[in-house]
Amino acid sequence: MISRDDIDAGEAFDWGRASENYAKYRDIYPTEFYEKLIELEIGTRGQNVLDLGTGTGVLPRNLYQHGAKFTGVDVSPEQIEQAIRLSTQENMDITYFSTPSEGIDFPENSMDVVTACQCFMYFDPLILIPKLERVIITGGKLAILFLAWLPFEDKLAAETEALVLKYSPNWSGGGMKRELAPIPEWVEKSSLEVVQNIGFEVNLAFTRESWNGRIKACRGVEASLSPVEVQAFEKEHLAMLANYPEEFKVKHYVTMQIFRNSK
Repeated sequence: MISRDDIDAGEAFDWGRASENYAKYRDIYPTEFYEKLIELEIGTRGQNVLDLGTGTGVLPRNLYQHGAKFTGVDVSPEQIEQAIRLSTQENMDITYFSTPSEGIDFPENSMDVVTACQCFMYFDPLILIPKLERVIITGGKLAILFLAWLPFEDKLAAETEALVLKYSPNWSGGGMKRELAPIPEWVEKSSLEVVQNIGFEVNLAFTRESWNGRIKACRGVEASLSPVEVQAFEKEHLAMLANYPEEFKVKHYVTMQIFRNSK
């Protein structure tokens, strides 16, 4: 279980409870997302890449074809179990460990790149950043990545978000806007300097089933609600989705912050 005062008003959540649907429904990043990462030289051939908060290994598995050597870590054993299962099915040689990101203990200068997709807000930078400064080579990169639906621009996203808040009123994962990620305060005292801070819109295709599954696997639903509450949420969500076509697109916004280690 994870609990932070600045997330969901301190209410605990456990990604392990959402792992099955996470593996099935949250591999949603579009082609242009990965193309941009390769353009930014994140996950390219010959690199050693550490993926923090790897979850079910979505990032390593989708970038694997480009030739980097990936290691993924996640605090949830259930998420790592799914990551190993999916990677094995695809005959991918990816190393996974179940450990908090703040607990990493890799050798100095052992990683060319560190990635953190949809997860950096869960980490304690006072502990993690000094470790990243040590483990990333001079000139190496840290990539902090995020993908969010846009409730103020997309009617379906707004209705879904309102329903999540009905069942999880303290959930703080909503209200996202078309904005670049703010520069973190820790940069001022770090050898990690910002070299790219970009954002772009993507329209992601879903079916009623896949959108419902993706939402069930969010922090405000399966990771925090009881099974009875999840069942009630799903019933109401599917009834809402019945008012939409079987297939639709949801407007999202991607942010990418790239830091260079200048130690």
